[in-house]
Amino acid sequence: MMARLRMIAAAAAALVLLAGCGAQGGSQPQQRTLTVLAAASLTESFDELGKRFTAEHPDVHVQFDYQGSSTLAEQIKQGRRADVFVSADPKNMDKVVTAGGVTGKPETLATNVLTIAVPPGNPAGIKSFRDLAAPGRTVVVCAPQVPCGSATREVEKSSGVQLHPASEENDVKSVLRKVTAGEADAGLVYVTDAKSAGQKAQAVDFPEAQQAVNAYPIATLKDAPEPQLAAEFEAFVRGPAGREVLSQHGFGTP
Repeated sequence: MMARLRMIAAAAAALVLLAGCGAQGGSQPQQRTLTVLAAASLTESFDELGKRFTAEHPDVHVQFDYQGSSTLAEQIKQGRRADVFVSADPKNMDKVVTAGGVTGKPETLATNVLTIAVPPGNPAGIKSFRDLAAPGRTVVVCAPQVPCGSATREVEKSSGVQLHPASEENDVKSVLRKVTAGEADAGLVYVTDAKSAGQKAQAVDFPEAQQAVNAYPIATLKDAPEPQLAAEFEAFVRGPAGREVLSQHGFGTP
């Protein structure tokens, strides 16, 4: 009888051991988070790239924060921790570099230019950059410290046309929202933003925009919580997949 009980106990112990091994072998890898601070104009393209990246890295959650480049640069200088920074211009990236906030040398990811976004049907009849300065036109632009605002100032200087905006926004998406909401006759945004609006807005291209081409640098941040993952993401968005998606969304190549 005792021998039988010992055999049952040994069998039960073996089953428990096997169950434990099975659970351990089937456990999911620990989830990692990659934090990317990116210019607001990258929202749609980087959302898509984030999905492609996580498809290749199932254990990774990519957390994006899209804001004006000047705002993000200031946050990084004030000690905000993240893994990757992508600016809509070299100027704001240089602020972070000067503060010792990046590792390695920033690389240009893509380029972008301004266009005029107008409501469907273009009710104000905007046909040129000069039309934006006509009396009675409600025009919205980016604030001067924001890359799209800086580009607007460059176009004003090169064309000799002085705008009188109804408001200056902290990021390009805020400009676009005012146009699509019917709160403005026109807004200066990037070609990629006008494209992302679909049927909610029309784009009026103007040749003077070529006087202010914005380059988008990308860099891994110093003290990044996930430095290796940050380097992988940077290589991914600068590689074939990144070029394909960015091109589809209207960005130019470096």
